[in-house]
Amino acid sequence: MENSKQQVREFYDQIGWSQVGDGLYQNARYEDLRPVSREYIHNCHLRVNRHLAPTGDFLLDAGSGPVQWPEYLTYSEGYRFRVCADISITALKEARKRLGDKGLVVVADIANLPFQPETFDGVVSMHTIHHLALTEHKRAYLELTRVLKTGRSAAIINGWHNPLLMRMAEPFIGIARALTGRSAKQKKNWKAEDDEAGTFVAKMTPRWLKNELGGVVDFKIYPWRSLSPRFMRWFIRPQLGGKAWLRFIFWLEERFPRFFGENGQYPLIVIRK
Repeated sequence: MENSKQQVREFYDQIGWSQVGDGLYQNARYEDLRPVSREYIHNCHLRVNRHLAPTGDFLLDAGSGPVQWPEYLTYSEGYRFRVCADISITALKEARKRLGDKGLVVVADIANLPFQPETFDGVVSMHTIHHLALTEHKRAYLELTRVLKTGRSAAIINGWHNPLLMRMAEPFIGIARALTGRSAKQKKNWKAEDDEAGTFVAKMTPRWLKNELGGVVDFKIYPWRSLSPRFMRWFIRPQLGGKAWLRFIFWLEERFPRFFGENGQYPLIVIRK
């Protein structure tokens, strides 16, 4: 476990949170930044706000990174302070620049938070728990719940392992690869993965989450974003009505949150205490 955390820390300190121009970090390469996708991604980012108390003293951003997207800044607009906890020193330095005096930074492990119980009026965690070994995922969820005040909520974004909608897309991606002459992408193993950048990743499934947290933590699964950047880059094209298709998908996510939350790429897991 410590080796995996060291790997993640070194990647983000040395590569992931290094500036590459236009205010972007190297990590942004894993997002679809094309204009055709911008509105959909913006609206998905803002979904977190629905599940947080609008005001409070302290918002915990667990695994904050540099708070890299503008929408992420809105989560703490009604709070006195945003406490950024991360194992990457580079991330915390960048977060402090973006937040100014409102930002408090702490070097911390999300599975072993150095805070008293009932400290925070709200908690967010964006794409962080999957950087832990699977054996520590449950502990991270319990830690986020422990430091959250009673009557408040936490919003946690992660990625599912091999979700249904992306599995359904794989044959079509395979056809597209064959037609364009690109090599097939290697599939990753469940429970112990390394992503394209060499960073440790271990993603869970909805069944795992329900089995581990059911009856222990009060939580619900909503859609944050159903489509992966990989899917969007292949199939969402401006000349083929891509923006209209994304608006329709967003509407479907809103209309059928349980299905898209459990079967899309990125769930929004909301814990209420």
